Amino acid sequence: MPRLLEPSPGFGLGLRPAHYAAFLEAPQRVDWLEAISENYLVPGGKPRVMLEAMRERYPIVLHGVSMSVGSARGLDARYLRALAGLAARVQPLWISDHLCWTGVHGRQLHDLLPLPYSEEALRVVVRNVRQAQDALGRRLVLENVSSYAAYRDSTMTEWEFLAALAEEADCLLLLDVNNVYVSSVNHGTDAARFIDAMPAARVQQVHLAGHRHHGTHLVDTHDQPIADPVWALYRRACERFGSVATLIERDDCIPPLETLIEELDGARAIAARSAQRRAA
Repeated sequence: MPRLLEPSPGFGLGLRPAHYAAFLEAPQRVDWLEAISENYLVPGGKPRVMLEAMRERYPIVLHGVSMSVGSARGLDARYLRALAGLAARVQPLWISDHLCWTGVHGRQLHDLLPLPYSEEALRVVVRNVRQAQDALGRRLVLENVSSYAAYRDSTMTEWEFLAALAEEADCLLLLDVNNVYVSSVNHGTDAARFIDAMPAARVQQVHLAGHRHHGTHLVDTHDQPIADPVWALYRRACERFGSVATLIERDDCIPPLETLIEELDGARAIAARSAQRRAA
């Protein structure tokens, strides 16, 4: 059987303009960077120049937010061509996006909206993922999203849907541990069972991030430090998946780079202890 997963590059951070200068000034304790694909699709200009400068210093992963793999109308061929062109220049380690839909009737809603977990939806997503993979010439890595509403039409759990999708579309998975926790609180599901049900041979990457508590529900905000329950789930993920690429996302209330690197060192320490236990 051919190898599915790309080798882990280690521990990375989401590339944000607030940290451009620090990354250019000196080497940082960061193994790789994840760039939001849509920020760099326009040819030329400062964003593309900065991305190419970062690529000279760090391995890059492209992470999209608008492919809309859950769209019943299929994928936007122009978007796929632009993404393929960007990938040809940047040569990312892999390309990821979200298991969701992001628009309707040609309009982008700029949100990551959940799908019903049904056989019908699975057929749509499998078709779209295969289209994307054909256009990009590589396996797509898909991330579980946080959700705040559920569908009556769902006939399977989210983790069952993800596992079936990875197998039928021959794609890989990005396990967002914070999203697992947020959705588990919002829907009363078992976050540990989610982690345990993921097919280890398909999990290419892990995301860690912060959220906000709004009394009755949690919101995935990417503007807070990683919460203790998310760290606990990450420890469980490390025990199950071993050495997997891990990244911290921060999109608002962005602290100095050194603060995020200290948080990233926490992930390194958890993974190292897990590796020691696995080797014992």
